[in-house]
Amino acid sequence: MKTIKRRQFIKTIGAAAVLPVLAGRAGAQSYPARPVRVVLPYAPAGITDVVGRLLALRLSEQLGKQFVIENVPGATGNIGTGQVAKAAPDGYTLLVAFSSFVVNPTLFEKIPYDPNKDFEPISLAITSTTVLGVNPSVAAQDVKELVALIRANPGKYSYAHAGTGTQSHLAGEQFRLKLGLDIVPVPFNGGGPAAASVVGGHTPVTFNSPAAVIPHFRDNRLRVLAVNSEKRTAAMPEIPTIAEAGFPGIRGDSWVGVMAPAGTPKDIIALLQREIVKALGQQEMKDRLLALGCDAVGSTPEEFAARIKSEIPFWGEVIRAANIKMQ
Repeated sequence: MKTIKRRQFIKTIGAAAVLPVLAGRAGAQSYPARPVRVVLPYAPAGITDVVGRLLALRLSEQLGKQFVIENVPGATGNIGTGQVAKAAPDGYTLLVAFSSFVVNPTLFEKIPYDPNKDFEPISLAITSTTVLGVNPSVAAQDVKELVALIRANPGKYSYAHAGTGTQSHLAGEQFRLKLGLDIVPVPFNGGGPAAASVVGGHTPVTFNSPAAVIPHFRDNRLRVLAVNSEKRTAAMPEIPTIAEAGFPGIRGDSWVGVMAPAGTPKDIIALLQREIVKALGQQEMKDRLLALGCDAVGSTPEEFAARIKSEIPFWGEVIRAANIKMQ
């Protein structure tokens, strides 16, 4: 009699252990069963907003449920990012993160999230290089000539960027620090005004986004000397990288990626990653992104996580060396 009861007990325990696994599988198979909230931690119209909306539209079509965009701007992305960090890890709240995600931990004294513990990276969606451009009147046809010109005229040259702590600002400071140049950073409220200042002859040099620079470049109103990424961008394949131009070790670009709160089931993460890669592989999507100066990526969660882990100290070193601070 005791043997029978023991067997029944073992069967009961075994069934209980299997239930959570089956429930997890059922959850993934039925996901999404309702609309998914997609938080964009910036105001509408920026690169994060545009890429996020394109992805949300494709995911809605592919998975049959609405992926609903919600802009939660403020504190250079910290407010919206902090909200997602505290959301339920069930796959129904996602974050479209910009590269400020890895910059803000050093840029701000305190942020409402832990970039390494509070999120599950899903996929790095796109990268966007930083462009080094000059007014056509500047007597430099390449990066080496620009560096020589700045060194021969200390304090005379300045560069326009999209705002304190932005990727264009950090790229410019990395360039200045690595090469020991006496060039002054001039902040603007966005890449568009920064590019306009260079075109107008008010600021001779700019570090800027492709989206802000390409129209002026195509109209010969701004000369592009190099891009700041490890590889050339498909948006301007004829333009060399700064490393190719003779200055290795100067690199960095912007990116947009998708994340979920830590603890989100792995099978839901895998499903979303596959669907994001599928969306990015569509030719129409590639063309739209290319027009924005973006290169489609579609990484694995592991690749995205590794990039986040490496970029926090990478940009932190630049921020501390340049003594850049945000309140």
